[in-house]
Order: sequence, then C-alpha cells, then structure tokens
Amino acid sequence: MAIEQTPVERSSDEVTILGHTPNEPPHAQTDKPKTRKPLRLWPGVVAATLLILLRFVLPFVAPDSKLFGLPIPILGLFGGVFCALAIIIWWLFFSRARWSERIGVIVLMILALLATSRIVHVSIAKGAMGMLFPILAVPILSVALVAWAFATRSISNKVRRASLVGAILLVCVAFTLLRTGGITGNAASDLHWRWSQTPEEKMLAQAVAEEPAAAQAAPASINTGSDWPGFRGPERNGVVRGVRIKTDWVAAPPAELWHRPIGPGWSSFAVHGDRFYTQEQRGGNEVVACYNVTTGKPIWRHNDAARFWESNAGAGPRGTPTLSDGRVYTFGGTGILNALNAEDGSVVWTRNAASDTKAKLPGWGFSSSPLVEGDLVIVATAGTLAAYDRNTGEPRWFGPQGGGGYSSPHRVTIDGVTQIVLMSGPGAVSVSPADGKVLWQHPLSSNTRIVQPAQVANGDLLVSDGEGSDMHRISVAHEAGGWTVSERWTSDGLKPYFSDFVIHNGHAYGFDGTSIACIDLKDGARKWEGGSYGHGQLVLLPDQNVLLIVSEHGKLALVGAAPDRFTELTQFPAIEGKTWNHPVLAGDVLLVRNAEEMVAFRLALHEG
Repeated sequence: MAIEQTPVERSSDEVTILGHTPNEPPHAQTDKPKTRKPLRLWPGVVAATLLILLRFVLPFVAPDSKLFGLPIPILGLFGGVFCALAIIIWWLFFSRARWSERIGVIVLMILALLATSRIVHVSIAKGAMGMLFPILAVPILSVALVAWAFATRSISNKVRRASLVGAILLVCVAFTLLRTGGITGNAASDLHWRWSQTPEEKMLAQAVAEEPAAAQAAPASINTGSDWPGFRGPERNGVVRGVRIKTDWVAAPPAELWHRPIGPGWSSFAVHGDRFYTQEQRGGNEVVACYNVTTGKPIWRHNDAARFWESNAGAGPRGTPTLSDGRVYTFGGTGILNALNAEDGSVVWTRNAASDTKAKLPGWGFSSSPLVEGDLVIVATAGTLAAYDRNTGEPRWFGPQGGGGYSSPHRVTIDGVTQIVLMSGPGAVSVSPADGKVLWQHPLSSNTRIVQPAQVANGDLLVSDGEGSDMHRISVAHEAGGWTVSERWTSDGLKPYFSDFVIHNGHAYGFDGTSIACIDLKDGARKWEGGSYGHGQLVLLPDQNVLLIVSEHGKLALVGAAPDRFTELTQFPAIEGKTWNHPVLAGDVLLVRNAEEMVAFRLALHEG
C-alpha cells in the first residue's frame, strides 16, 4: 500500500539540492543565463582623476609651488605612481571583472612596457637610473585602463579586448616618438619629439663657419678690472667683495653685451682681464674654451676626445676652470685633468686623474673644480682627492678612498692650520695639503655629497648632508691630543640640494628647495623663507647686503641679505632654458650660462 507523505514547507529563499526552487521545473533554472554584477568603476575613476590632477594639472599651473611641504612636481611624480598603484589594486581586487580579464590586462601591460623599453630613445630608456620610462608610462597606462573600462563597459567582449590592445599600443607607441632633454631639479621631464634637433646639434650646425680668432681684438675691449679665478670666485665661497651695483633695474637695467649659443655642460667661468674661460661639449670633443669678454667671440679652444652624458643633466663637463699664474687648469666629466697655457691654450701637461686614483666614473660624472694650493693642483675624483705638481703634472699624493661625491676640494684654515676639506662618502673629511693624510672627519648621513662647506667667522664649518637634507654646524679644534670635532646643531631650516649657500653677518642664505631661506648661525633657526626660483644658484654682494640670484629658469633676481624678512628687490630675464651653472660677477660684468647659451651683461655701479 502506498504511503502518502506530507510535503515539507520551505521558504522561497531556500534552494533544493537539484538547483531549482519549488514550483519551478528544473530545466527552467539551467536554461536561464547567470547574471554578472556590473563593473565597479567609481574607485578607478576617482584614482584616475586624482592622478591627472597631481601628475599633470598641478605641475602645469604651479610648477614652483609646494603642497604638503613638497614641491608640486615631486608631489605629482610620487602621487602619480601611488595613484597608478591604486588603480592596479582596484582592477585586480575590486573591479568585479572576470579574473581572466583582470590578470590578462596586467600581463599585457607588462609585456608592452618591456617590449617598448627596448625601442624608446636612449634618454628615456636610461633616464632616472633606468626608471624614467616606467615612471612616465605606468601612470598613463593606468589612466588608459580606467578610461577603457569605463568606455567599453556595455559593448561586446570581442570589441572590448581589441580596443584594450589598441589603447595599450597607442600609449607605448607615443613614448617611442619622444626624447627627453633631462629633468629639472624637481624631476620634471623636458620632453621633445624624438626627431627634433638638440640644442647641441643646432649649435654645432651654426658654429661650423666660426673659428677662434685670437688676432681679432675688440676696438674698445672691456677689462673687468677684477679677476674671478675659478669656481665661486677668489675665495671659492660665492662672495663678491668691493662691488656695489644699482638695484633699481627698471631705471638702470642690465645692459646686454652679447648673447650666443654654447655647447652643453654645467661649468661656470673663470675671468682674467678681457678674457674668460669655460668648458663645454661639442660632439665627441670635450672642450676648454677661451672667449673675449667684450664680444663673446672665441679666442682659442682645446679639444679632448671624450664625451660624458647622462640622461638627467645631459652631456658635457661639470667642473669649472681655475686660473693661476698664466695657466688654466680644468677637470673634465670623464676624469681628464689639463694644465693649459691661458694665452693660447697649448698643453703644459695632462693627466687622467680617474685612472690615477682608479676611481669609478660616478653616475653624474666627475664634477670637481681644480684647487691650486701652493705648488699643487688638487681635484676630487668622486670621493678621492688627487694632488699633482702644478709645474710638471707628476702625482704627489692621493687622498683617502671616500666613496662617492660631487663636491670640490675646499681650502680652510682652522687654528692656524691650512687644510683641504672634501665632502665625500663618509661625510666631511679634512686632509693635510702637504701629504694628503687625514686630519679629522665628521660622519654624516649617506646622502650624495654635492654642496660645498662654508666656514663661519669663528672657524666653525657649516656642512650639508646633501640632496635636500639637514644642515650641520660643526666645531673643529686642534688640541694637544690631536683634532677634535663636535656638532653644535642640526637644522632643517636650510636644506640645499645642489645649490651652494653663502654666509653673511651671522646668517646663512641659500636655496631650500625652490625658495630662498635664511637661518641663524647661533642655533640654525630659520628666520624666513621666500620666493620661487627653481633650483638655481646665487652669489653674495656683502658690501650692500644683496643676493644676486640666477633662477633655474634663467631669470636674474636681487634679494636682500638681511635676517628680518624676505625682500625681493627686482627681477630681470637673462637666459632661456634650465640654468644650473654658477653666475660670475667680475667688476661690472655679469656672466650667465647654461647648457645651451651664455650671455654677458654690464651692470650699473654705484659711484664712489
């Protein structure tokens, strides 16, 4: 007999083990397509919008401003990378796309980047220690991913995939059409079409017919009346004594003497009489050149078959010539040290200091400016000093191995003892000029050494960690047991990156990022910060308490060197292009250059 079973009541939310709900045939459920949730787009759109604002909009409208204490271009660079990472995380874990699509998109982007990196211009491939291309491309690819996901959310899979491949190829192909002329101090790239001529190529094309002509003397030759023997002036400290200029440049603007193209390089000038000397790159030759102050025309050139290039700053020598007793001493970007006759450029002697010290070529090239000390010529091959007999060029001694560095040897006298201080890997290191033996050293953090030390009135030294890090005041003394070094204070009120600073009336003045800052030497406290000049250079006119600044963008400015407040007196456009070279003021003649051009101005002086 059949037993009748009572049906069990179930809620409508429960599903039977057959996969269908009560009162619904099994086939009705299996025939119904499974519904996927739509893409979750809003996190990607928010991240992409923020990326565009940080990476492109803000650096365009406010390139020299700060936000959250960081320069806008630096903030945009790191913000762009962070937002790109956020987009990738969104896509992989929160987008709701099919897993095969999520993984496939990332793999395709990586493969496209690897393939493109092999064919982009060398300046982009090697920029920022080989990271420039991904730093530039990944944020743009990430934005393209969000735009693609948004635009194709309602079309067929076949079309979506084809459009994805097209978008990635479009971005990658665009980068193969570009080159970079380097980066600014705030890491903004100087992008150009790949096929466009570089300033060096333009200069070489224009200079073919121009040859040095020593016999052509200017009818009214200018004698500056004040020598500028080399790097940062007579005392190598950026101080111009005995000169008072008129600061109203509306009533008495700088009068241009001449303006001409020059080969790339970050050398400054040495000046004697009506001649000045500098270094530049011309194709495959590293050049030491002598020019006429009055006309800017070349008098002689010395060529070395050498070329240094790196993608951030470009080609050319970094050091500044040094004049002494009728000779000009130069140190090139690859390590060639020359002693030349200042009259005609003939070679007195030459050495390869890099080979002599077995120093490895640093990433930004050898950057030391020669120091003449007694009968020696001393250069820094990165963090190692090399001293040569100034008459014969024979090596006299090599200093301690000091790791990396881009600073120049600096002469100081402490407790009556003349010594050579170099900012190198270990920190501040002092050696005896007689034999190169270490007298004392003061450890600093492991940042790259670029900025020169400066001596305070009582003999203390102001030294910088480098690369935008803290400033230190150290006290050095010679006692019975030897040399002692103690640190008086550390300050973040003045943090130079590669722009040198000056000391005046108990205060230090220099670049802090893109601004000028003043700190008190008693305790390192910041007195003020002001202006926006990029990463430029400056000199001090102590007779009238004025800083003469050349901005990174080639503008001249006068700023008061007084601790009460920041005061900009005037500005004047001088030169075009990225300007990192130190300016020179010899008498009333101001010389300014960068890696593309140089210009001479005559400044109106105060009488009496």
